Amino acid sequence: MGNTARKMEPYTYQQYSHCQDDQRMEIIDGIIYDMSPSPTVKHQRIVMAFSAVMYSFFKGKQCTPFIAPMDVVLDDINVVEPDVFVVCDQAKITEKNIKGAPDLIIEVLSPSTSVKDRREKKHLYQQHGVREYIIVNPLDETAERFLLGESGRYGESDIFGWHDAFASRIFPDLIFHLRVIFEKEDAEYVADANVPEWLAEKLKQSGVL
Repeated sequence: MGNTARKMEPYTYQQYSHCQDDQRMEIIDGIIYDMSPSPTVKHQRIVMAFSAVMYSFFKGKQCTPFIAPMDVVLDDINVVEPDVFVVCDQAKITEKNIKGAPDLIIEVLSPSTSVKDRREKKHLYQQHGVREYIIVNPLDETAERFLLGESGRYGESDIFGWHDAFASRIFPDLIFHLRVIFEKEDAEYVADANVPEWLAEKLKQSGVL
């Protein structure tokens, strides 16, 4: 989503909800960020791929997956529209929006959102207790996973390439196959020549090489 800040004075969700402007926006610490330009086709295909996995996994379970556009109201001056997210506390789900932090959020980067998603949003999600945060980069086809620790802060991230599969840390049976997400099923992975022999052997055993 877009990353253009257009008002520096504190702005509240009440003001936003009464605004007649149809343009989508996010509010972070009272600052408005326009949700434009529209996402690329590749961005949307990745979002749809993740949402398909989430829909299938959570069908019939207590937790509910959502995709943008859907307002997540963290507090009066912080309202975001994550690309894909999961809410387990049904009391947070209202007819109009989500009130409170989701359990899992996935943001797919675009050139206009990269800094905001990695900096402002990461700090915001940490502050409000989002248990797991995954950042997906369509350009280099990687995913970066953050887990909220007991200290209330995200620890060091785990990074995965398009040839990897990884599980959610809070939903261990939820597996993301990035080869499928990035539509690389027919691509052949060529290991870096600097990969240690023991790691190359492990990758072969796992079917990656």
